[in-house]
Amino acid sequence: MNPITHLLVGWGLANTADLNRRERGVVTLAAVVPDIDGLGIIADFATRNSSQPSELWGSLHHVLGHNLGVGILVSAAAFAVATRRWLCATLAFIAFNLHIVGDVVGGRGPDGDQWPIPYLLPFSDRWQLAWSGQWELNDWPNIALTVALLGLTFYLGWRRGYSPLELVSRRADTAFIAALRVRFGSPPPSRRCG
Repeated sequence: MNPITHLLVGWGLANTADLNRRERGVVTLAAVVPDIDGLGIIADFATRNSSQPSELWGSLHHVLGHNLGVGILVSAAAFAVATRRWLCATLAFIAFNLHIVGDVVGGRGPDGDQWPIPYLLPFSDRWQLAWSGQWELNDWPNIALTVALLGLTFYLGWRRGYSPLELVSRRADTAFIAALRVRFGSPPPSRRCG
């Protein structure tokens, strides 16, 4: 799946609980962090015309970051920086694993190639996740999911007063929320029981 789709999945999950800004950011980033192993594409691009081109992306993507060991590290980091430690660590672990599920379900390349995910690394490489019905990256289910997640993100931003933009710029987030509320009106006041 596209990293933006993964980010939106993480953001949606982060909004299932009453988390503060930092905790929402941690859960959101946990859904994207596995793709750090895709940064090898930069070296591959830089060396593509050399006598010894790199093949880091093809050999490391879905290996280094897409495994249980990294999932545990992500959860531990979430636990370390959160106020509600167990809740945030649990949501970060779920977000990380939703990334893995997303890639197994919707990460096939246009050439039909699949990247099996050695999920149990570094503990074992015997079990690899793959699915024969995997969608291509640009297939309609991935596009529909991204559009639906964008709709959810816009709705949550309008309703709650913050969006994923808060992770990079409070000013941009404030402007975005203001634009949503000018376009769609202010949300009704929340009603709380008790």
